[in-house]
Amino acid sequence: MKTGVLCIHGFTGGPFEVEPFADFLIEQTDWIVEIPTLPGHGEKLALKSISAESWMMEAELALKKLKKSADRIIIVGFSMGGLIAMYLAMRYKVDRLVLLSAAAKYISPAQIFEEVQEAMRDVLSGKMAENASFHLYEYKLMNTPVSSAVEFLRIVKMVEPYYDKIKVPVCIVQGGKDSVVPASAADFIYDHVGSDEKYKIYSETGKHLICYSDDCDSWFNEVFEFMNKVAE
Repeated sequence: MKTGVLCIHGFTGGPFEVEPFADFLIEQTDWIVEIPTLPGHGEKLALKSISAESWMMEAELALKKLKKSADRIIIVGFSMGGLIAMYLAMRYKVDRLVLLSAAAKYISPAQIFEEVQEAMRDVLSGKMAENASFHLYEYKLMNTPVSSAVEFLRIVKMVEPYYDKIKVPVCIVQGGKDSVVPASAADFIYDHVGSDEKYKIYSETGKHLICYSDDCDSWFNEVFEFMNKVAE
């Protein structure tokens, strides 16, 4: 039986957001691991006039393609990708679902600006090398149209009423220091999802880019153990 893993990145991000975990899976297994780039995303953002439906459709096409070469399917979704993963798990037969920093609660622009301000203080105090995320957030703030943020919120609203329809075993990973998606988002998903088999893993040091957390080796192994379980 061949296992296929579909990894879905987040809003304004790209495959790099989930690559550390994807690389870990590739090293450990012979699984097929796919990370599609959602329309308008990747190294250069071009989000203007791109709809929520186009992001969901791209992920759906990648899932259909993966199903042709794998018998057992696991979806890993990061941030907005977590919501798209949940949407796919409602519509298709999926064996396991992994949600990383899933954005069930609204991303607050104020929180992102706060992180940028913190990074600016690091620039002034000569600590810029320690805060590479500054450049990432600065770029996102300059290149994300308000219309795209509205499309992101449409995905949140589209998926939220149907959490109880998701029955697939699910593992939720949340960073304790995530300043973009609040920790309550993980609790909200856990409490409302319809799965009988569900787990929550907290990364104490994890920020929003959870796959780059200092303790990722620990939770990578925990999630891998969950992914390896086969339904009886």
